[in-house]
Amino acid sequence: MRISKSLRILSGVAVVAALGAGAFFTRERWMPRLVPQIAEAASAEGESPPVEEPKVLKLSPQARKNMGLVSKPVRPQTYWKKVQIPGEIVDRPGRSDRGITSPAVGVVTQIHAFPGDTVKPGDRLFTLRLFSEYLQNTQKELFGATRETQLIDEQLKRLRPLAETGGIAKSKIIELESQLQRQEAAISAHRQDLLTRGLNLEQIASVAAGKFVVTVEVVAPPPAEANPKTTEIQPAALQLVQGEFAELAYEVQELTAELGQQVQAGQLLSTLANHRSLYVEGHAFKRDAPALEDAAQGSRDIAVEFAEDNAEHWPVLEQAFRIRHLSNSIDTSSRTFDFFIPLTNQSRNYQQDGQTFIVWRFRPGQRVRLHVPVENLDNVIVLPAEAVVREGPEAYVFRQNGDLFNRIPVQVLHEDRLNIVLANDGSMKPGLYFAQNAAASLNRVLKAQAASGMRADVHVHADGTVHASH
Repeated sequence: MRISKSLRILSGVAVVAALGAGAFFTRERWMPRLVPQIAEAASAEGESPPVEEPKVLKLSPQARKNMGLVSKPVRPQTYWKKVQIPGEIVDRPGRSDRGITSPAVGVVTQIHAFPGDTVKPGDRLFTLRLFSEYLQNTQKELFGATRETQLIDEQLKRLRPLAETGGIAKSKIIELESQLQRQEAAISAHRQDLLTRGLNLEQIASVAAGKFVVTVEVVAPPPAEANPKTTEIQPAALQLVQGEFAELAYEVQELTAELGQQVQAGQLLSTLANHRSLYVEGHAFKRDAPALEDAAQGSRDIAVEFAEDNAEHWPVLEQAFRIRHLSNSIDTSSRTFDFFIPLTNQSRNYQQDGQTFIVWRFRPGQRVRLHVPVENLDNVIVLPAEAVVREGPEAYVFRQNGDLFNRIPVQVLHEDRLNIVLANDGSMKPGLYFAQNAAASLNRVLKAQAASGMRADVHVHADGTVHASH
């Protein structure tokens, strides 16, 4: 009995060992079939339900203030599609600057106005000691013609009574009157010549009396006379206002003559500036020429974005910017052509050491960006660029409903650096409030709230029940 029991145990162990060895040596056949089923079973046990895409965000009033969030109602409107073109502010030729030249050959003995100084028409700029032989001869001829006129006039006074009584021929009187007319014409010409050389009326009167001028004062010229048919402000002068005091003045921009320097007639001594009338110069490529021409012909307003401009420190710039003319030549280095927009500058002044100094808002060389309208888009919704966030091909905006912000997909028709244009396809109803900025931040907060597991559009009642927002 014991032997048979032992044999059964040994035979059982042998069978188990044989099965184990067979399974080991045949594992390449049965393992691929068994492992996927185990993996699928394990996956089925630990599988979680799909996460619903978040669409609603909840923000407290304090959070909205921290983000600087602004919401406004939207409405359909007409929008001009624009192209952005770089540019800069430049002087307006013939209006911004005015050169002061030497009236005759001389030496600079005094300089009365220096760069940055403000001068009024008639103020002294330079004192010149004359070396001009032509000017000296003109003075001499003026004096000689004046004396000759006096002598002829005295002769006429003596001889007219004799001519009337027949003591002398009347032809003598006629000859003297002709000489007098020629001398008066010569005097008028010499006086005009001296005026153009910088002498004033008092100096010319002293020359006629025999006191020649050896120095001349170069003064600031008067402003150009305004056309009575127009109200355009003349560019040769600046309106300085201080209380009830108002007068025309120039600013000395550049000094080109030195003390003791000998200058020739017509040589540039200094430049007077008036930056009230300037140009905004745009630099466009040839492909933009048709759009610019259409904007010029249609007198469309151009949006000008001034770089480094502190608008809060100046009055509101109430002027329309329209293209005046387009250049008909292309720059060989940049391959661009220019177009020009008039700009009326703003200024203020301050007093220091008894002098008035000018500060301009816009300065030549300042960079600008020009937004030129090229295409009209009707019945669209326009939002700031910060009001839209993108995720791949999708674009979203956020509609405000109290503390809740709903993320809504939209279709983008056009966008630039400042604005984004959306299709009015019913996704955004007019009159509803939408976030005007911080869309990217709102989208990040929305995803963070969704990851926390609690939906933002639900609330818990006192009895413990949970309901969606209504």
